[in-house]
Amino acid sequence: MAQDTNKTPEWLTVSADSAIIKLSKIVKVNQIETDQLTMRSPTVREVRHATKAAPDDEEQSEMILFASLTDAGQNDLGELSVRDYKRLQAAYFRLVREDRV
Repeated sequence: MAQDTNKTPEWLTVSADSAIIKLSKIVKVNQIETDQLTMRSPTVREVRHATKAAPDDEEQSEMILFASLTDAGQNDLGELSVRDYKRLQAAYFRLVREDRV
């Protein structure tokens, strides 16, 4: 049975301006325990700033951008499980793609 890749996962709520990402476990963000992060839709300025801040390191640039969009510290995001970080990546790409479902 084929899986619908456009279906929004149960851990993700996306609107025009933001995404709420339910994490797989409780983490500390800005010294507060939480099980979800809210990511704003990026501006061109934010993307350019992150790219300029780490021009030769795409991963670092992404971390800077995600920290800005979630109002979280980079160190806090670095402590996320890989599974939860991949959820952030998926949320980001759903926020910026044109053919949002």
